[in-house]
Amino acid sequence: MQKPKLSFWQIWNMSFGFLGIQFGFALQNANTSRIFETLGADVEDIPILWIAAPVTGLIVQPIIGYFSDRTWTRLGRRRPYFLVGAILASISLCIMPNSPNLWIAAGTLWIMDASINISMEPFRAFVGDNLAEEQRTLGFAMQSFFIGIGAVVGSLLPYVFTNWIGLSNTAEEGVIPPSVKWSFYVGAIVFLLAVLWTVMRSKEYSPEELKAFEGGDEGEDVAKSGSEETAGASTKGQLRTGLFMLILGLIVTYYIYSQSWTKELYILFVGLIVVGVLFMLTSFLRKKGMENGFVTIITDMMNMPTTMKQLAWVQFFSWFALFSMWIYTTQAVTGHVFGTTDTTSKAYNDAADWVPVMFTVYNGVAALVAFLLPVIAKRTSNQFTHFIALLLGGVGLISVYFLSSKVGLLLSMIGVGVAWASILSIPYAMLSSSLPASKMGYFMGVFNFFIVIPQIVAATILGFLVKELFNNEPVYALITGGAAMILAAVLTLRVVTPKTKKSYE
Repeated sequence: MQKPKLSFWQIWNMSFGFLGIQFGFALQNANTSRIFETLGADVEDIPILWIAAPVTGLIVQPIIGYFSDRTWTRLGRRRPYFLVGAILASISLCIMPNSPNLWIAAGTLWIMDASINISMEPFRAFVGDNLAEEQRTLGFAMQSFFIGIGAVVGSLLPYVFTNWIGLSNTAEEGVIPPSVKWSFYVGAIVFLLAVLWTVMRSKEYSPEELKAFEGGDEGEDVAKSGSEETAGASTKGQLRTGLFMLILGLIVTYYIYSQSWTKELYILFVGLIVVGVLFMLTSFLRKKGMENGFVTIITDMMNMPTTMKQLAWVQFFSWFALFSMWIYTTQAVTGHVFGTTDTTSKAYNDAADWVPVMFTVYNGVAALVAFLLPVIAKRTSNQFTHFIALLLGGVGLISVYFLSSKVGLLLSMIGVGVAWASILSIPYAMLSSSLPASKMGYFMGVFNFFIVIPQIVAATILGFLVKELFNNEPVYALITGGAAMILAAVLTLRVVTPKTKKSYE
């Protein structure tokens, strides 16, 4: 049996929740650095305060993917996770702008990002579950459209509240301005209502139906964790990989200590030590014949399809670039373009308000081109389309250094918007055809590693680079990000999907 084709409005309903998810995500991206700086964070410390968010995603997404593959309730398979994540994220959005000090704000960011990840991760697998392969590109494009729309409105809210409604965008030292607070309150409501729309207006196929569609692959016992789940990864290879990570992490950590380098660098390499230990522990458990969720989650990281491994490098450098933009655009615009660092001044806050407008432009462009990219890809290829999009994004980021006006900054975001639309859809379209249907949620969660790891790397090293090499000039972090995105564009050309491989043969 083949999955029936869904109508445009059915795909619309199943993707609508992304409007709320991205609404909250846009508020987080555009305003968190501002909140941290208002609460007293130094510019070089801002990346380390962001580290909680990607670390949380690294842990949460594969676990949620693994269990959502094995879940079936009255609400379905993925929808319970949509709903729980939305409730928690909405509460966090209300707390964040009311944080009394810096560390509570950082802790709230951790909880908020974990909640957003709980909602967001199953949405990618939702497309694979519900849509036939020929409709998946449209499904991911629909998600990109809602991401763009949600981000446009979410990013624009502080500007709207200040310039259209009249709320103040300034406050006494250490207090978040009212325009930012009310933006987060509205975001909480929109997040919850949008996800509720998808939960109530869409359906999921039962395990029995999926079994019929997938020829038995999806209908296996959802709690199963047998040897076939971990087949393909050598226990000796897993042990060697873990040992290598452990030794490398220890050596570099010692070198960081001996050279008295910035403490943020410990996070990256202590993390490498932890992963190495987990790989070695999993190898030991497998030798003892133990099979459980932990063993399956860790082992299947070594069983990634070839297409996924190739896309991993593309994602790494793409998201490193995006994270550099999200962290440092406010500081680059206020300091480099407009020449102000006084967070209590009107000049600073007017410049800071322009950053959400910039983000609105790139998200608006993403929404406009979301349905154009699949058309271009059909006439050329997914690889070539993604290459062009990332190239435009890299040039857009680098151009910020040379600009001196608000209009010019908006123009720089056009290229970033094209890249953003492609990043949110084309890699997933290339990936979905290479994944086993029974592990769609898990591997989509693991694929998130290559979104999260570059964020950890960026948060770890960018503060060090800005302080030690860039003379506390954050605009150079944007140039670094632009170069990384151009490298990602080049790496896209080497990605081979099952479809392209077949055409080569």
